[in-house]
Amino acid sequence: MYQAGLVLEGGGMKGIYTAGVLDFFLEKGIEFSHIYGVSAGACHMCSFISKQKGRAYDIGIDLADHKRYCSVSSLLTTGDLFNVKTSYSLVPDYLYPYDHETFHKYQGRAYAVVTNIETGRAEYLRLRDMKKDIDMIRASASLPLVSRNVQIGMKQYLDGGISDAIPLRKSIMDGNLKNIVIMTKEEGFVRKPTSQSTLALIKARYFKYPRIYDLMEKRHEVYNETLDYIERQKMNGQAFVIRPKKKSNVGRIEKDREKLIALYWEGYHDAEEQFEAMMNYLESDMSEEM
Repeated sequence: MYQAGLVLEGGGMKGIYTAGVLDFFLEKGIEFSHIYGVSAGACHMCSFISKQKGRAYDIGIDLADHKRYCSVSSLLTTGDLFNVKTSYSLVPDYLYPYDHETFHKYQGRAYAVVTNIETGRAEYLRLRDMKKDIDMIRASASLPLVSRNVQIGMKQYLDGGISDAIPLRKSIMDGNLKNIVIMTKEEGFVRKPTSQSTLALIKARYFKYPRIYDLMEKRHEVYNETLDYIERQKMNGQAFVIRPKKKSNVGRIEKDREKLIALYWEGYHDAEEQFEAMMNYLESDMSEEM
């Protein structure tokens, strides 16, 4: 196990790219002492920790166009675009059984990144038992406007990407001098401001939680500053980044299986292509670099 952080960005169905990268890591037997998953990244993190190569792929491809998994019908009838019963009960318990035994053997620390909708701050919830902690994954992946708030204890949460889309800072604060960052946005990507129409919907939907509006209004500024931060950490040896080289034609809510399959293999081959450089990075002496 490498004493390093693995940081997984979200991105909806674009996260199938991350699934490809992680499956390559599983083939090579690579493990990390700390993992931080955001939204779709949190979902794929689960199969990585349980060492179930291909599970995230099967779920993403097989259920992509299934109405009981992700549909407007689910949104209208349950309040969640991604059906909660299917995603967090039928999938892990029956359709694609989760390997809880292997999960419990993991010696590192794994965190689901969520947004506290009252404070507007990111929280990093440690996963200790996937049966008991499944709502942490659900909260991390609950997109605003198309998901219900998720209550854990006395707190209400939504998607972690709203407050900390790429939690490299948190990983470094936790003492990880080396970090592998898996991103779903392509090289050169710059986030644009949230549209006024979307902000109006946010303001109306979350009028009791004004911090959500504030986060969404400034989301592009925070995200783009994070990109600059990541570049600085690459320069000083605290980050190694794997991300798509070009813009994907896969949408956040994608139904086309062929597009999803292509993006999965893009992630797999990008990880394969950068494997030697990544291993040199992980195994190099940090003191020599500094």
